[in-house]
Amino acid sequence: MTFRWLKRYLPTGIYGRAALILLLPIVTLQVVVSIVFIQRHFEDVTRQMSRGVVLDLEHLLGEIAETDSPSEALAHTADLRRDLELDVTLPLRDPAPRGTMRRLFYDVSGLTVIETLTEEIPAVRAIDLARSSREVTVQIDTGLGPMEVVLSRRLVTASNPHQFLVIMGVFGVLMTSVAFVYLRNQLRPVTRLAAAAEAFGQGRVVPYRPAGAREVRAAGRAFLDMRARIERQIEQRTRMLSGISHDLRTPLTRLRLGLSMLSEGAADPEEVAAMERDVAEMEALIDAFLQFARAESEAEPEPTDPGALAARAVDKTRRSGGEVRLAFCPGGQSALPLRALAVERALGNLIGNAVRYGERAEVSVALEDGIVRFTVEDDGPGIPPDRREEALRPFARLDAARNQDRGTGVGLGLSIAQEIARAHGGRLELSRSDRLGGLRADLILARPSGPAPPPASQGAVPA
Repeated sequence: MTFRWLKRYLPTGIYGRAALILLLPIVTLQVVVSIVFIQRHFEDVTRQMSRGVVLDLEHLLGEIAETDSPSEALAHTADLRRDLELDVTLPLRDPAPRGTMRRLFYDVSGLTVIETLTEEIPAVRAIDLARSSREVTVQIDTGLGPMEVVLSRRLVTASNPHQFLVIMGVFGVLMTSVAFVYLRNQLRPVTRLAAAAEAFGQGRVVPYRPAGAREVRAAGRAFLDMRARIERQIEQRTRMLSGISHDLRTPLTRLRLGLSMLSEGAADPEEVAAMERDVAEMEALIDAFLQFARAESEAEPEPTDPGALAARAVDKTRRSGGEVRLAFCPGGQSALPLRALAVERALGNLIGNAVRYGERAEVSVALEDGIVRFTVEDDGPGIPPDRREEALRPFARLDAARNQDRGTGVGLGLSIAQEIARAHGGRLELSRSDRLGGLRADLILARPSGPAPPPASQGAVPA
């Protein structure tokens, strides 16, 4: 669109836009009214009053023309000068150069006065409006020599012309302030609703009570119903997965105990070893179930240093024999409200996948505008762009795309990381690592004090 460039200069908040909507018409109206008033008052009225002074000056010049000397002219026009309130000097010993017109730069009506006097009286030599704001000094050529006439400014312009503008400005500011107070009261419920929705998107539940206009209260009640429904679904899913996982542990324990009690001759050792591997895989699957169930049911966020959290996850992987290093972690990072155990679990899953499918892995941490970004990169085969969305689904195993030499998981690692990111108002992005050539996984978490994360890049699944 033609005016798309204006968006970068417009306010982004609802208060700023409301103030712009409120002030723009008022300011525009006052500017238009002021221009019309100045044109009508400072031009038309001033021109009419200046023409009245022209008549007085012409009458004075006519009386002077009937005399033969300056002294006789002054004596002859004494009564006239007194009635017209004119201070005349004749002859003027030091006249200004012809065409000298002086006025202050902000004297709008002075320009009209000068134009009217010079047009109506060709004998005008000079006009000075800058000497005093209360007087007009006019120098005129006469048959007896240059003459200076000093008259009151109120004879050519209306008195106190600024009163209208002052009254309009004062009442404009007053009514705008009153309107903004009422507008703020109407916008406050909207901002509270937005804050509650943003907090819930980041996994925090803040107290909220619908208020404001009827439409805002309806939206608030709908939000509360939606929040309660989502919380019930999360609780039901957590209970179901936890219950299933707990119930499966009992028969698995009996199977493992039975396998350990088999005598060496009663069964084929290879078959027993295969059965033990199946039991171990089932236990790993149950552990993944529990992690997936706890992804959104962690404790409240607590101040956490992202760098220290990443360092702990890297150290745990190193102790397990994985080759991973902390590539970039700027010092002096402030503590952020995070669910530390959940984020560490998500980061551990990403690092575990990296060392499983690649030879080496690198972890970095960055604080950006409104987000904290944990990046895990490896030198493995990576995941094709058209299968990254599938990789984020629960129980997805991309055997053809990943290196299986070091075993396989149960397909929940990336899903768990994604659920934890969503619980923090963020997301998990998968892309290609430019430095190592393998997979790059960005665990992006929203910082409560900043804006929402930017749109997800191609190939990533937004939260």
